[in-house]
Amino acid sequence: MTDQNTMKTTETDQIQVSESLVQIRGLYKKFNISGDFLDQLKFKGGKIVREQEFVHAINGVDLDIKKGEALCVVGESGCGKSTVARTVMGLLTPSAGTISYRGERIDDLDDKQLLSYRKKMQMIFQNPYASLNPRMTIAQTLEEPVTVHNPDWTARQVRDKVHEAMFSVGIDPSWGERFAHEFSGGQRQRISIARALAVDPEFIVADEPISALDVSIQAQVLNLLMDAQEKRNLTYLFITHDLSVVEHFGTRVAVMYLGSLCELAATKTLFAKPRHPYTQALMSAIPRLEDDRPQHIKLQGEVPTPVNLPSGCVFHGRCPYANERCKQEIPQLITTDEGGQVACHGVAEGRI
Repeated sequence: MTDQNTMKTTETDQIQVSESLVQIRGLYKKFNISGDFLDQLKFKGGKIVREQEFVHAINGVDLDIKKGEALCVVGESGCGKSTVARTVMGLLTPSAGTISYRGERIDDLDDKQLLSYRKKMQMIFQNPYASLNPRMTIAQTLEEPVTVHNPDWTARQVRDKVHEAMFSVGIDPSWGERFAHEFSGGQRQRISIARALAVDPEFIVADEPISALDVSIQAQVLNLLMDAQEKRNLTYLFITHDLSVVEHFGTRVAVMYLGSLCELAATKTLFAKPRHPYTQALMSAIPRLEDDRPQHIKLQGEVPTPVNLPSGCVFHGRCPYANERCKQEIPQLITTDEGGQVACHGVAEGRI
């Protein structure tokens, strides 16, 4: 009987792993802001001591990104969502925790070992002008990654691939000899998307790709990303603070606050019935035309500093439902009746 149960558990674990393209477990990231050695020396109690300060950007985040989905990460500015994106891509080294791609751990690989994953994992940055080399033409910018990842290709093959990528995002290949400053913001972001698509990735991290664009252009870029996902079977980790975008684009939503994961649920479920008090406040702030819109929840207090994190739940200082347990014990993610996950003592105890 025990062997059968063990076998079933193992089979279940294997199924879960195969369904997840990217797995994040116990992810922490902190930044040392202490300055140089002399800046760290303080005079206390009649003697010199060394003190270091850290910004705790990510605090124990667990995420599974499933093949073919668009997982949106939302939260206030400074909550750590962009740090998660950059850490997943290997642009930042995690302080603790693991990141796996198709079951293979990648967070401990060097640049040479990561090269084979760069073709599968691409990133679209928030500011398209800053992410494009001003001294390179658009053709050179797009040809470079294709050449690096396909060293045996001829110049004709590289050029054809670049033209295909430009066509797919609505950019005329004849513009290839122009430089980044000759394009509008929306066109530059299309070029950035073309650069990501040119190497045929299966996973794309989009770090607020439309926040720097005019509202009239945002819908075009979103439609472009959605079309690319459908045609190429892409998987997205989409970082944004615009909940109206999430409602139409995301498959699931992860809500972060001060480096911690508060809630994770399917998009329809989260918008219909948010469980965490912070998520409820975020949802109430969305402008709507309906007369029966719930009253806007105004949170009290200020966002704590990530240098000195509060004890217990990081949200307890602003939460109207907080009790003594919330101030002392860090909540763990629990599964709700709707199939989502929430880290809240109030929900676990049935108070919310």
